[in-house]
Amino acid sequence: MELLIKDLDKKYSNGVHALDNVSLTIPKGMFGLLGPNGAGKSSLMRTIATLQDADSGSITLGDIDVLNDKQAVRKILGYLPQEFGVYPRTTAVDLLDNLALLKGFENKADRKQMIEQLLVKVNLWEHRKNAVSSYSGGMRQRFGIAQCLIGSPKLVIVDEPTAGLDPGERNRFYNILSEIGENTIVILSTHIVQDVRELCTQMAVVDKGRVLFAGNTDDALLEVRGKVWEKKVPKQELSKYQEEHQVISNKLVGGQPLIHIFSENPVAGFVKAEENLEDVFFAKLNALV
Repeated sequence: MELLIKDLDKKYSNGVHALDNVSLTIPKGMFGLLGPNGAGKSSLMRTIATLQDADSGSITLGDIDVLNDKQAVRKILGYLPQEFGVYPRTTAVDLLDNLALLKGFENKADRKQMIEQLLVKVNLWEHRKNAVSSYSGGMRQRFGIAQCLIGSPKLVIVDEPTAGLDPGERNRFYNILSEIGENTIVILSTHIVQDVRELCTQMAVVDKGRVLFAGNTDDALLEVRGKVWEKKVPKQELSKYQEEHQVISNKLVGGQPLIHIFSENPVAGFVKAEENLEDVFFAKLNALV
C-alpha cells in the first residue's frame, strides 16, 4: 500500500498559500517530512488526516480516495497531532477504552486485551491507573502513540512528536516509531533534522507550501557532498563571513561559532565538512541545490 498525493493545493482565507501543488509518493515505512515552522507540514498532515479539505488535487491510500471517502480513511488511520487534549481526571486505561469504543471496538474483552498490549508496548502499563494529565511530556507522547495505534492502523501520522522531550524520552520514542514503521506507513512531520536522519530512509523537504526535495535520505546527502566547507570563526567576525560567503548554518562549538558554507570549489581557510541532513535542509531552503 502506498499513499499517493498529487497536485494538492490549499489556500486559507487570510491569503496564506499553505499547500502549493504538492505531489508525493509515500511507501510503507518511515517517511520524514522536514521543514521550518510555517512550511505547510501541519496543513498537509491535517489534510491527509481528513481534518480539512483541499482546494484541489488528490490523495489516494491504496484504493481509498482520501479526500472523498473520509470514513474509510479514519478506520485505518492513527494520528498523533502536535497538541492533543485529555480529560484531566481520566486514567490512561479508561481513556484508551473510551477511544477504542468510539473507533468501533464494541467487544469489552477484545478492547481490554488490545489496551493492555498497547500500554505494554509504549511502556506505560505500570502507570495505567494514573490520570494522563499527570504524565510527563514524554509519557504523554507515548500515550499519544498508544491511542493512535488502536486498531492496528495502516497509516500513522505523527506531527512534531519529539519537540520538548529529553534525550532519553526521545530515544524511547524513536524505538517505538521504528518498530511501527516496519509494517505501516508512518509519516513523521518535524523541523528537527536529527529525527529524520535517525528514523527515515525516505524524506521530503517542504517550505512555503512547496516540495523542495523528495527521495532517499542518502540521495539527499549526495546533493551536497563535497560542496560544504567548515571553519571556526571569532564571534565578532561572524557577520563578515556571512556577507562574504554562502553560510548555510552556524552553531557554537566550545563557545566559538562553527560555520558551514556552500561552495562548489575549495575555499581558503576552510576544510571540507562531512555532509549531513542539516546542510541539505538549509541548502534547499536557500535554493543552493
